[in-house]
Amino acid sequence: MNEVKIARINELYHKSKNEGLSPEEAKEQKELRSEYIASVRNNLKGQLDSITVVNPDGTSRNLGMEHKKRTLH
Repeated sequence: MNEVKIARINELYHKSKNEGLSPEEAKEQKELRSEYIASVRNNLKGQLDSITVVNPDGTSRNLGMEHKKRTLH
């Protein structure tokens, strides 16, 4: 999701509050919001998959890799 699309989401939001949206604009807003939510979910998943826990004994565990292994079985 780039800054232009985020700006358009905000523009459509403000227009909806001030004067309302045409059916085409409402459809565009819905599609942009869905794309934004998918982008946020993918970013969060990437962050969670890269979490590594270091145990007191110095060993480490990559929680994302452990989760992937469990879901494949």
